[in-house]
Amino acid sequence: MPALLRGAGGYDVSMAVLKYLSAYPAPLQAKVQALVDEGRLAEVLRGRYGAVHDVRTDTALYDYAVDLKNRHLRNAPPLAKVAYDNKLKVIQHALGTHTTVSRVQGTKLKSKREIRIASLFKQTPPEFLKMIVVHELAHVKERDHDKAFYQLCEHMEPAYHQIEFDLRMYLTQLDISDEPVFST
Repeated sequence: MPALLRGAGGYDVSMAVLKYLSAYPAPLQAKVQALVDEGRLAEVLRGRYGAVHDVRTDTALYDYAVDLKNRHLRNAPPLAKVAYDNKLKVIQHALGTHTTVSRVQGTKLKSKREIRIASLFKQTPPEFLKMIVVHELAHVKERDHDKAFYQLCEHMEPAYHQIEFDLRMYLTQLDISDEPVFST
């Protein structure tokens, strides 16, 4: 069992808080752990990113995702629905989902593509929202998390990997503190 560390504000912080960063190299994890120990992780995130975006409704999210799709994936099938989902939780390792809903209409099989984004993205910087929407849009063309998938993500958002890492740090901060990181 990992040793408990004393974090800022007097709470106990276990090495387990780095669960979102477990796939990253140990030196990077150590840097994040040092920020956690010093109580500076939220401060660092606020320094990199500004206030939260204004894409609050499902309609605005749909328009945002379709705009990104039309700019980068013109030949991809249309999106039937894009919505925030209160049921998606980080605990279930889902920040967003993409589904294809197939229905039989007469003798034809019709399919609709849907994207759902975890509601926690309503209160994040625009870069985090774009990263997760880009991720789910990439799944419209590439099903697996392979090289082609990540190349497509980087095509739509050149800083994709850095933003994903920062989002993982944000999730770590949410685990250790109830205080909001970003202001509206």
